[in-house]
Amino acid sequence: MVALADWTARLKGNLSGLRSYAFLLGGSAGRLVLSLAYFVSVANGLTVSDFGLFATASATGIVLSRIAGLGFVSPLYRVATVKPQLIGTYTVGLGLAVLASLPLVALAAAGFYLAFFMGQMSLGAFLAIIAAEIFCWRLLEVVVIVNNGIGRFGRGASIVVVGSAVRALAAVAFAAFSDHSLLSWSLAYLAANAAVAALSVALFYPPCRLRFAPRLYLARWRDSVSVAGAEIVFYLQSELDKLLVLSLGGPHIAGIYAIVMRLVDLTALPIRSFSTMIVQKLMKTPQWLDRWRIRWSIEGGIAAVSIAGLAGLGGFLQVFPNALGGNVAGAAPLVLSALLVPAFRNLVEYQSELLYARGRTTVRALVLALVGLIKAGLLFILLQTFDDSGTGWIVGLNGLFLVLWMVSAAATYTAFDWAPSRRLRRRSFGLDPAPLPGE
Repeated sequence: MVALADWTARLKGNLSGLRSYAFLLGGSAGRLVLSLAYFVSVANGLTVSDFGLFATASATGIVLSRIAGLGFVSPLYRVATVKPQLIGTYTVGLGLAVLASLPLVALAAAGFYLAFFMGQMSLGAFLAIIAAEIFCWRLLEVVVIVNNGIGRFGRGASIVVVGSAVRALAAVAFAAFSDHSLLSWSLAYLAANAAVAALSVALFYPPCRLRFAPRLYLARWRDSVSVAGAEIVFYLQSELDKLLVLSLGGPHIAGIYAIVMRLVDLTALPIRSFSTMIVQKLMKTPQWLDRWRIRWSIEGGIAAVSIAGLAGLGGFLQVFPNALGGNVAGAAPLVLSALLVPAFRNLVEYQSELLYARGRTTVRALVLALVGLIKAGLLFILLQTFDDSGTGWIVGLNGLFLVLWMVSAAATYTAFDWAPSRRLRRRSFGLDPAPLPGE
């Protein structure tokens, strides 16, 4: 009877996990379709050069959005996962952290504009794009993160789908009715993101009592800052390639690269849903991923799904090169040249999430910094070695990301196995004592 009860409990747990992943995957599938419509409309509504500038400015905004809030999204997520009654308290903390970080965000934005964009795009277009990423889409992500933390994966998936739908509608309207200028799209992009941010907060943020508790915030500042550092480094190394391609190859080459990498990005959507489930499982059962057989099985599955996704898309574009529009058709022959890129790229992202789940945020930042430096150096060599008019530099990306995966895997699993004591690990998650008043 005991064995039957254990088996029943295990089955219920597995079914619950599969249901949660189905909700996340449903959101990813919906977002995949909408993201494709959005991408096709924008990539063909703008010139290739303007699309390269937009993609690079958007990537810059994503990096800057990780400065905003100084990483306090992490304590909010952990609280939503294990102590949801404190969501209101930590929501206030996040708001205060965003206000405190604004001077840093403004300073960093000015530096990026002067270094990469001045003379190539207007300041108004740049500000509209980064504001959309920093204040609007990031706010939607916070709502999704909190809902995922409390186990409302269906709501989280719905928010993402609604947000992607509004952005896709804005892109289709822009392609159909606008003057196709970069400034017009930037303003439309800001308006669409502002609308979805307001809608997500109004309809999906869990009801909570807002409370100011400075002692709780001060107790979490180290975790917040270390997570912010890791997030900034992660997205900087992830998006730095667009900035380097823009500065070394110019807007047109940046546009071709952005088109190829955007198609690669589409393969990561189901992987990110899977990583969310892995993170939560590791938070609750830290020993679950101790066996190498499980580790390599998961990595092999991620690589296979990623390669299959790009192979399917690339094969389709070989047969129907104009299916995604004229601008995309110019880059269509290059897609299969980067066949291994999504596998290694998605694995580096997954490994970074493992360190976050383990509470090794400082090590995570160091690993990502190392990966980012190697990536910048190899990409510089690649762009200087191959002729911009050829495809050699696209093929070379496979080897580049292979090196990044090898470095990331070696560093990640070494750090992963140097786990602190159980008590220190629980403290790093914010689950253990020394409870503060009100906590």
